[in-house]
Amino acid sequence: MDLHVELYRHTRGLIGHRVPFAPPMLLLDHVGARSGRRRTSPLAYVRDGESYVVIASKGGHPRNPGWFHNLRAHPDTTIQVGAAKHAVRARVATPVERERLWPRAVEAWGPYESYQRRTKRQIPLVILEPR
Repeated sequence: MDLHVELYRHTRGLIGHRVPFAPPMLLLDHVGARSGRRRTSPLAYVRDGESYVVIASKGGHPRNPGWFHNLRAHPDTTIQVGAAKHAVRARVATPVERERLWPRAVEAWGPYESYQRRTKRQIPLVILEPR
């Protein structure tokens, strides 16, 4: 992932925003909930109006990914989408929003459906709203 982040940043998204046979990717900056360390994760996303939606699937793992916990602790952050950087505030989608957005996530990346079947937890959708 470090190489993905480096290439994405260095090329301003020319390499890494679009990957063959994968949904578009953004770079999510986040701060460790316990460590306070700054991190960046490349994540698939779908658009919802002016917001971006990322999926906390972790490939169907029983636990949520670390970046999800970090955003819960520090919701104000930044993302890079292609060459553009945005200040955003993260929040978990409501059940009504999730019902509307989950099919769009699966349409963007079909394996999310099998990830959900693989785990007992409901995979959260995180809405990154402009701030």
